[in-house]
Amino acid sequence: MAHESSSKQGFTLIELLVVLAIMASLLTLVVPRYFQQTERANETVLKHNLVAMRDAIDKFYADTGHYPATINELVSSKYLREMPMDPITGKNDGWQMIPPENASGVYDVKSSAEGSGNDGSAYNSW
Repeated sequence: MAHESSSKQGFTLIELLVVLAIMASLLTLVVPRYFQQTERANETVLKHNLVAMRDAIDKFYADTGHYPATINELVSSKYLREMPMDPITGKNDGWQMIPPENASGVYDVKSSAEGSGNDGSAYNSW
């Protein structure tokens, strides 16, 4: 009679719990950094969009001698391909338009987002 081995291959409950505990510990380190990087990326996109719109306003003024009546005029005049989106608010129509002194039109543009960036400055002051 042959004696068959009764040892089974597999993991015990304790081994599985240890692995899950290690994975949970690693996730507590990784997840906050992921969200911090996402916020930092959104801030970078916001800064870039503001620079692009301000540059388009300056070019419009240099070409026409007056400021655009609205940001949409920059799009219709082909100074911008499309209205940039504010990545903080998720909208492309929530920009604050700053008129020039003693004139009408759009002299500057700012974000209408509430809150502040990683550097502590308010989004709507950029």
